[in-house]
Order: sequence, then structure tokens, then C-alpha cells
Amino acid sequence: MIEAASRPSDVLSEDGVLSHPLFGGGLPAEAERALEQAGLSYADAEKAEVFLGAAEAAAPDHFAVLIGWYRYYFYKGRLAEALAIGQRCLVKTAREKNFAIDWRDVRADDAAFGSYDDVMARFYMFCLKGYAYLHMRLGDLDEGREAALKLLELDSTDRINARLLLDVLARAEAGDE
Repeated sequence: MIEAASRPSDVLSEDGVLSHPLFGGGLPAEAERALEQAGLSYADAEKAEVFLGAAEAAAPDHFAVLIGWYRYYFYKGRLAEALAIGQRCLVKTAREKNFAIDWRDVRADDAAFGSYDDVMARFYMFCLKGYAYLHMRLGDLDEGREAALKLLELDSTDRINARLLLDVLARAEAGDE
């Protein structure tokens, strides 16, 4: 995102980065208002979830709505629910990018995973990193490790910092954390 923001012509243009669905492009005003209200109502779980549900009803399967649910669940510590939304994001991104639906079958040459220019490929990497992290937090260390290793396979330059997950996991397994 820092890279994109440093290129004003991309950000300001009608067809630029901010028009992408990952950044709210194409989100109906009703859904946008509901997401805003959900954020303002974060402390009141019942109210926040009503607004998130309204956003989803107005824009089913829109990335901004999925990200709203994910963040809500994650920061509420509802990690299993965050993981379920993260998996939806992985599948949705895979379909849009014509990747294999199962992340294990995605190959490094399917996209420019190490590039900041391919917004969807970067989002896919962040989703897979969240998937790895949440599996580790929920105690499924093998699945988390496998997903983190896949991240390194997809981008050997490790721009998403997957190695950190593996380092933390190794320390935890060694009894250091």
C-alpha cells in the first residue's frame, strides 16, 4: 500500500488503485454506511453485527464487507470465525485470479506474488498469511506451518514476512515462547 500511495496518478485516477474492490471500489453506498456504523458500534457486539449483516445484505461477497467481518472477528478474539472469513477471502481471490481453489495447488508462476503491482496476488498472500497465523493460534501448528511454507514458495523474497511466522513457531516448539 505504501508503494501505491506514493504514485499519486494511480491513486487519483478513476481507474486507479482506490477504484479496486479491495479498497471499496464498487461498494454500494448503503453497504459503505453500514460498515461505517459497524466500526462506530464496535464496542456493542450485537449492534455491530447487525450493521455488518446489513452491509453483507447490501453487497454480498464484496471484499470490503468480507474484510469488515474478518477484522471484527479478529479483534474481538473470535479467531475461528475470523479464519472462516479468511478462507472465504482465499477462495474468492483464487477464483478472481484463476488460481487453484486449494491454496496447496497454487504455483509461484500463477502470479507476480512478490510484486506490489498485482493487488490481488498481494491480497491472496495476506489472506494465506492470516490463514497460517490463525491456524497456529488455534493450535493447528502443522496446517499453519504448511501455509507459511507455501507463502515462501510463492514469494521466495518473503516480502510478506512469512519467515517470521515460522521463526515464532520454531521458538514455540523449542519451548522458548
